[in-house]
Amino acid sequence: MNAKKTTPAPEKAAAKKAQAKKAATEKAPAKKAPAKKAAAKKAPAKTASPKTAAPKKAPAKKTASPVEKPATGGTLTESHAALVRRARRINRELADVYSYAHPELDFENPFELLVATVLSAQTTDLRVNQTTPRLFAKYPTPEDLAAAVPEEVEELIRPTGFFRAKTKSIMGLAKALRDDFGGEVPGRLDDLVKLPGVGRKTAFVVLGNAFGVPGITVDTHFGRLVRRWKWTEETDPVKVEAAVAALFPKSEWTMLSHRVIFHGRRICHSRKPACGACPIAPLCPSYGEGETDPEKAKKLLKYEMGGFPGQRLKPPSDYPGKPAPPLAAG
Repeated sequence: MNAKKTTPAPEKAAAKKAQAKKAATEKAPAKKAPAKKAAAKKAPAKTASPKTAAPKKAPAKKTASPVEKPATGGTLTESHAALVRRARRINRELADVYSYAHPELDFENPFELLVATVLSAQTTDLRVNQTTPRLFAKYPTPEDLAAAVPEEVEELIRPTGFFRAKTKSIMGLAKALRDDFGGEVPGRLDDLVKLPGVGRKTAFVVLGNAFGVPGITVDTHFGRLVRRWKWTEETDPVKVEAAVAALFPKSEWTMLSHRVIFHGRRICHSRKPACGACPIAPLCPSYGEGETDPEKAKKLLKYEMGGFPGQRLKPPSDYPGKPAPPLAAG
């Protein structure tokens, strides 16, 4: 028979203690490991700086210009050829929006347009249109106005402001038309600017709209917008006229003037332009100067764009807005 080997009791006890100790040491690291991982997960939260929230706010740049040519240091950098392309594209876009653009003074002939334009200085076309019906009803020709009593003319044109100075101008130009031009308004720039109260702006209004002679009318709206669009940095009207004329063919000058002035009166206002409702925003380097929220911008729109009457009592047949009310109703 084979005898079974037996382990003495003291040795068995020692072996069991050794195994227990070994098991204890193997289990200990396993219990500590999760604690280290948990600490690692919490670490970013403890070390995070409040400044890390800044990138979330960065994309909201309301004043960023969507113009295709990026601005560098606040100044649009583009070649002359690129400027011409952008300017002409703006003109095409405005032609689509204001296909009905027109002179906003009521007139039946060159004489009425000339007088109305002189009266429009320092006031609105609406106020002039509300005033001239009575004036032209009493003095329909240059000869009639030239022979008028100044005090009576002053009273008729009082609503336009500066009525004494304006009376002197319109009676003076009426006398010049009677004495030097046979009672007819001349169709030449050199002749028009010799008349009392008539400068280049007034002359081009008359030439472009009464005689079909192309011209650029640089009023306050026109000058403001072409500088916002970076077509020129000039402020002198004659220099602005020359700079803009170089960007467009002559055949576009008169209608370009109407479109730019329409846009300035309806959307691109002086103090708070409605950038969020502007059809040429992607082409404008000054986008963001005004209200960019579309809903808020809509509330800034004027005349037919905002659902209100226009400036003419007798607008063209294709005008989409409402006629202006006469003076008595205004």
